[in-house]
Amino acid sequence: MTRLATLAAGLLALAPVLTSASLAQNAPPPSTAPSPAETNPLPTTTVPDTSKSGPDPASPAPQQVPIPRPAQSGAARTVTPPPSTLPTLVPTPAEPNDVDEVTLPAKPVAILAGETKWEEARANLRKAFKTIGDTLTKLNLKPAGRPIALFTKTEDDGFQYEAMIPIEAAPGQPAEGGDVKFGSSPSGKALRYRHSGTYEEIDGTYETLIAYLDAKEIPVQDRFLEEYVTDLGEGADEKLDINIYALAK
Repeated sequence: MTRLATLAAGLLALAPVLTSASLAQNAPPPSTAPSPAETNPLPTTTVPDTSKSGPDPASPAPQQVPIPRPAQSGAARTVTPPPSTLPTLVPTPAEPNDVDEVTLPAKPVAILAGETKWEEARANLRKAFKTIGDTLTKLNLKPAGRPIALFTKTEDDGFQYEAMIPIEAAPGQPAEGGDVKFGSSPSGKALRYRHSGTYEEIDGTYETLIAYLDAKEIPVQDRFLEEYVTDLGEGADEKLDINIYALAK
């Protein structure tokens, strides 16, 4: 499921969510018959044969120091990128909730607009942020916040976006930044929800957020803002920390 289907279901339909109670009404009554384990219980102890030499094959192996080895193809491996010292748009509260009501400030940003297919989103956003970073270095400007992306239009096979990096102040006079422009980040009331996991798993986080908005009947814009607290790396198995902002109407 793409984010298009997720956002369309939540913002246009506001359909009620099925509860587990309706499924429970059609479930068969629990059986009172004893389980096979209760009828023929397994022995709780096993007496080792000490007459044989060598370690007991049933006994647990002694703890060993793991030996690093190259990742195998198809093996599940989660990598967590190092934290960044750049600030987020809004400070994280001391006791963060599932959904956090915030007010986004308008910050000067360097902007690069683009579009991408859904399956190429992470790679193309990463390229956009690199292009902006290279432009800022050329203009002797420093980033002042985490990279953000505003999703301006979604379609079946892809979406349009504005990749942004906050800066201290926009150039005093028009700067030759190529396709990189300067402006302000979205501002105003918003609901912040955190995604922690791979980028490929973010659709599930959007489903949770949309369900919350539906249940509370909170109207929001059809544009969402993502803030990458950790960098978008090249590995699909990297565990990311991303703030999702639903912009209030």
